[in-house]
Amino acid sequence: MKLTVVTYGTEGDTRPLAALCRALMDAGHETHLLADRATLGSAAALGVSASGLSGDIRAALMPGATLGSVVSGHTRFNATAKALASIANASTHAWMQEVTDASAGCDALIVSGLAAFVGLSVAEYRRVPVLGAGLIPLTPTSRFASPFLPPGKVPRWLNRVSHRLVNGMLWRAFRRATNAARAEVCGLAPRAGVWTDHPMLYGVSPNLLPRPRDWPANATVCGQWRAAAGDWTPPAHLAHFLAAGEPPLYIGFGSMAGFDRQQLVTVLTEAAAGRRVVFYPGWSGVDTALLPGNFCVVGETPHDWLFARASAVVHHGGSGTTHSACRAGVPSVVVPFAGDQFFWAHRVAALGVAPTAIDGRRLRATALKEAIAYAERDDVKARAAALGRRMGEEKGLATAVDEVERLLAQHH
Repeated sequence: MKLTVVTYGTEGDTRPLAALCRALMDAGHETHLLADRATLGSAAALGVSASGLSGDIRAALMPGATLGSVVSGHTRFNATAKALASIANASTHAWMQEVTDASAGCDALIVSGLAAFVGLSVAEYRRVPVLGAGLIPLTPTSRFASPFLPPGKVPRWLNRVSHRLVNGMLWRAFRRATNAARAEVCGLAPRAGVWTDHPMLYGVSPNLLPRPRDWPANATVCGQWRAAAGDWTPPAHLAHFLAAGEPPLYIGFGSMAGFDRQQLVTVLTEAAAGRRVVFYPGWSGVDTALLPGNFCVVGETPHDWLFARASAVVHHGGSGTTHSACRAGVPSVVVPFAGDQFFWAHRVAALGVAPTAIDGRRLRATALKEAIAYAERDDVKARAAALGRRMGEEKGLATAVDEVERLLAQHH
């Protein structure tokens, strides 16, 4: 089969889809991935055919920019939804054209992230089946509230309703631009309501988030979508640092930016309290020259390779990083900033492999130091190791490929 895979977001959104494309290619299918150009490094490394969509997600996360204000501020979900929609809406027309052009002759589309509504529309235009690919549980359930809402704040009896309300709010923020592009590019009639009946594949661990019993049959929890590091060789300075002492603490906030960089350096230095630290600056723009000698600064490094060599992982709570830390069998310290990061922080704390989350928008050295101490407890380490062993038995990509083939065969 020839599959067009569409997503838009940060590295954490693109990397799992690149891994899925590689797995589909290895099963004999042809894939082409469309995503933000700055996030396509993982696709290139895996030999996945890919092209960039219009826009610049990295610029949108910088201080003072659209999403940067969400990361650094104290905003409610409505503001986050509007910020996400403003990024997508500015490029929706271009995306609709780019996805339409790239999908000529394809047998199906797989859609995810901020470009999902565009992908769903193009599948309708092409008259081919469409599958959703999610890293966040968006299918309504009574088991937990929408992952975009603060954990524990929604009464249990409103859980299912909260999903419908949030999904509807997102659609309303995207609807005008989506319908305009549907008409102008594809000649399609406007849609009133959000799509709800297409199959959903989730690159989520059933050990981290068991599949809700009230989900429909076409929603599948596959396991994490990750490409193995293989024979990756670390740079000399990292290899030397790891060999020079006990397993270090890992600190990295991935694509998060928009916060006070000077304050972040001060907080991390004080909280580490002399511990050995491997630090990944990511998109933060932190001046690493200000860090003390107990910090080893690294560039992009395979999580499964590095986290297994760490004592604990301090991270922002993105779905991919959370999964990788848990799979490595080490405790987490989650510092969420926005969106679903609070949801994943709540999940790992409930499993006893992380302390209560520390809000990244109000990060203080004392709280972070206490959280690191919690992650160093023997009982927390034991629970993290057990969870890692269970997750290590999952076959997320193989399950996803089987489901794609089954669902499309069923359609045809």
